[in-house]
Amino acid sequence: MTAPLLSRRQALLGAAALPLAASLAPGMARAGAPMLGPMGPQINRFALGGFEVTTLLAGSRAGDKPQETFGLNVDPAEFARVSAENFIPADKTRNFFTPTLVNTGSELVLFDTGLAPEAITGVLAAAGVTPDQIDLVVITHMHGDHIGGLMGAAGPTFAKARYVAGSVEHNHWMAAANENFDKNVRPLNDQISFVEDGGSVAPGITAMAAFGHSPGHLGFMLESNGAQLVITADTANHYVWSLAYPDWEVRFDADKAAAAATRRKMLGMIAADKLPFIGYHMPFPALGYIEARDSGFRYVPASYQLML
Repeated sequence: MTAPLLSRRQALLGAAALPLAASLAPGMARAGAPMLGPMGPQINRFALGGFEVTTLLAGSRAGDKPQETFGLNVDPAEFARVSAENFIPADKTRNFFTPTLVNTGSELVLFDTGLAPEAITGVLAAAGVTPDQIDLVVITHMHGDHIGGLMGAAGPTFAKARYVAGSVEHNHWMAAANENFDKNVRPLNDQISFVEDGGSVAPGITAMAAFGHSPGHLGFMLESNGAQLVITADTANHYVWSLAYPDWEVRFDADKAAAAATRRKMLGMIAADKLPFIGYHMPFPALGYIEARDSGFRYVPASYQLML
């Protein structure tokens, strides 16, 4: 059989395809972009009445052996079952550190400061804010991942700010031997004002006692033009293992019974009133709602409700 004749155009196209075919041959090296790893947003901003609220991802950290932290009083088989039902591994976790910035229209108020000065100043810069613009720093409690950004090598990170903390919390750490407190909070003592349950730190921002995670742990209610939101800080530290199961013990809760009672009280109020909340360790953007379910609560991540 006589081979078909090729036109000049067909011959040229065939020759051009040869380098591509060669590059795809088995065993041949291929050009490609490197893998860059997981990436998510760092900033989430929305309006709450006349306030503007921004959650700031000041860091996240992967870890293993999560039941050494959550569900200390739960059988490992139960922990594994609950994790599988919620599509998360039982042997790994990721923790998020999320300070909140509130522009009240007259002041910039920062709730907590993350693990280190460079982390909080970096994410503030991404949000278009410099440290010297912060008017007020509110400390929900004095664990290292909340006060770590207060002080750097050059001194206070927020040089022009005033500070507010709970008196019960501050008194506890003043009497304890704690390196993080001594380094980051004690030098600011003369600049700290103290607040009790129900006290106002600024117009529209009210302290809420949420003791248990630490001796004087506080949450805060934000209210503006009829809109409300609760900053729960570390009341619940995981959206399944402590929010959905409020009686599961958490290693970092100083008083585990009081922390569980606080979870039930605060989360129950948020669910009943259908309020949005920000949880410091919730998956970023750390913003959502709570639905009462069975003997606990279900985390409902916010979608676009607060962006309308």
